[in-house]
Amino acid sequence: MTDTTSALTRRYQDELAARQQQGLWRQSGDNAVAESWRNFAGNDYLGLAQDPRLVKKAQQHLERWGVGATASPVVSGFTAAHQSLCEQLCDWLGYPQAILFNSGFAANQALLFTLLGKDDALFQDKLNHASLIEAGVLSPATQRRFRHNDMAHLRQLLAKQIQPSASLIVSEGVFSMDGDVSPTESLAAIANQSGALWALDDAHGLGVLGQEGEGSISRGARPDILIVTFGKALGVAGAAVLASPTIIDYLRQFARHYVYSTAMPPAQAALIEDAIRLARTEHWRRETLSAHAEQLTQGLHEWLETSTAFEPHADNRQHLPRLLATPSPIKPLIIGDLAALQQVNHALMKAHIRGGAIRPPTVPANTARLRISLSAQHHKTDITALIEALKPVLASDKACGVTA
Repeated sequence: MTDTTSALTRRYQDELAARQQQGLWRQSGDNAVAESWRNFAGNDYLGLAQDPRLVKKAQQHLERWGVGATASPVVSGFTAAHQSLCEQLCDWLGYPQAILFNSGFAANQALLFTLLGKDDALFQDKLNHASLIEAGVLSPATQRRFRHNDMAHLRQLLAKQIQPSASLIVSEGVFSMDGDVSPTESLAAIANQSGALWALDDAHGLGVLGQEGEGSISRGARPDILIVTFGKALGVAGAAVLASPTIIDYLRQFARHYVYSTAMPPAQAALIEDAIRLARTEHWRRETLSAHAEQLTQGLHEWLETSTAFEPHADNRQHLPRLLATPSPIKPLIIGDLAALQQVNHALMKAHIRGGAIRPPTVPANTARLRISLSAQHHKTDITALIEALKPVLASDKACGVTA
């Protein structure tokens, strides 16, 4: 039987056609467009991805270390460059040990697959990243999802557990689609009271929150396990988990994503360390982000309502579009309707501006949005161009309403 006639291929074709008809078709971003257009779709919050000093450092590290690690970290792939990065991370974030992974997705999956057994309980915020939710579904533990940032609901779920052998609570520092932050002090208190471990994925908080960009831990509470990534504010790639020696040693021994994967290139590890130094010392980058956020909010205040949260099922009559006021560089513009989102995105494309048109199932139904990501690399003129491109379409009837 050929590929075109197999039952599996026919099923794939049907599902692909359905996704196109629903207006949910995904396609890879055009990097050439990203270079020539104003880009508000990425996660380069500190503007480090194209920093000339890091580009030069990358060339130097490649000459020193070559292009690859050639083996797993437990074979011969772990070098002095990796060790130095781990030490820098521990110094910056205040943890005794760190372990490196090739991506945040791999780090999150390794964490939940490795630390949880069949008699354990896992509690996750409903808006956690797909890597965490999928890992929870596939792990042997029993997963329970609490309403977004709803600590009362989390307490209820914990109270209903029938003597699990152990519990793990997982949330995010900054949520990638809403740009809001988790109640870290409440999470710490609940974990302490229940005897659960608490893990925090701070992929979108690292670099942008705190005096030195230390992320969500700057808000006071320190999770037992901290997951950070290097492909967003730090502008490179990869991830790390920081925790006690016991937890890190356990991951080194049993995490398959670590043991059976080639280590990140040592040149990359050295470059991440350089990026951390810039993130810690160049405070103007975070100050610039704050100025951009204020300019954006003020520039659109006549055309939009601003709020700190959006509940799609609580009151579908609330005014749209709505710009969420967030403490992060992620500024979601909630449109609601898919067709209206396409109109907004089309207006930006005409102005050679790239935004993040985010649709279900990435976000809940009726919350299709333009995910505006600010960067320290943006100039005031870039923010002005974005505002001017949005004004006409937001003033029209095409960018309003939530479909049932």
